[in-house]
Amino acid sequence: MTQILVAGPSWVGDMVMAQSLFMTLKAAGPCAIDVLAPPWSLPLLERMPEVRRGIALPLGHGELGLAARWRVGRELARTGYDQAILLPNSLKSALVPCFAGIPRRTGFRGEMRYGLLNDLRLLDKSRLPMTVQRFVSLGLPPRAPVPEESPRPRLRADAGNTARLLSRLGLDGDRPAIAFMPGAEYGPAKQWPLAHYAALAQTLAGNGYQIWVLGSAKDAEAGEEIRRLAGAGVFNLCGATALADAVDLLAASHAAVTNDSGLMHVAAALDKPLVALFGSSTPDHTPPLSERAAILYLRLSCSPCFERQCPLGHTRCLTDIGPDQVLAALAGLGVPASAAAGETA
Repeated sequence: MTQILVAGPSWVGDMVMAQSLFMTLKAAGPCAIDVLAPPWSLPLLERMPEVRRGIALPLGHGELGLAARWRVGRELARTGYDQAILLPNSLKSALVPCFAGIPRRTGFRGEMRYGLLNDLRLLDKSRLPMTVQRFVSLGLPPRAPVPEESPRPRLRADAGNTARLLSRLGLDGDRPAIAFMPGAEYGPAKQWPLAHYAALAQTLAGNGYQIWVLGSAKDAEAGEEIRRLAGAGVFNLCGATALADAVDLLAASHAAVTNDSGLMHVAAALDKPLVALFGSSTPDHTPPLSERAAILYLRLSCSPCFERQCPLGHTRCLTDIGPDQVLAALAGLGVPASAAAGETA
């Protein structure tokens, strides 16, 4: 059986999309897939049945850590991997597979990795505009056509952990919940206005839904602002859950409303009805990989700018998307206007 080491990406959404590569590798023949990844991602990898094990690389984002990479590489040499596939395009991501003596090392040309990679691919962005297509292509033979439809990520949920979370956080497991993900690690140009989230929450809570605001501790202030403006029925859970907990709460939710963020991809991989709001980024590159996703994107003349802050100072690409449009999108996904209707459906 072929043993493959994948050097994983450093962002939640990219790690979810990497599951499409893992599925592609498994479909090609018997193989064991290990993923070298940041420590935070290991609980996420545990939810992917294609992955044998996640291996923590104990370095911060962007840190070279040459000695640490040497040690990890020499430890992994004992496994006898047949191939390494590198999803990041950085030079440093190629070091561990090289130190491990893995005979075939596959990745796109980037940061002068000549010599470190011996299965070097040239990235044609016009042919592979989507991140998931680029990941999947690295699991195929050189110059092989990439399927029009990549395998869609599918994360496993832990029902036992969901039950524990509902009890610990004081959430009603019998009342339909809609998850909000107002954060965006990249910057405010990807964030739908909090006042819009609050107005939407107020309407949905008035119709009987719980609103679960999910995110990291960095999003706690935003979650609290939504709760303060919207009032009863809104639970600010930002910073109160680990990443694996967010997976299980999303699995228990009725639907989700989200910025272009890592948790957007998690919700898509759980096959939840999902409204995704795009501003400075574009769904042409990183759409939610789900048939049950509605994408709201205005395609203004200034979009996409890919900036962290709006260069024009107005962020109209997001502010001009109103809560009523999101309500309509939820209805189009089959989410009832009333939670009571959802309970009897």
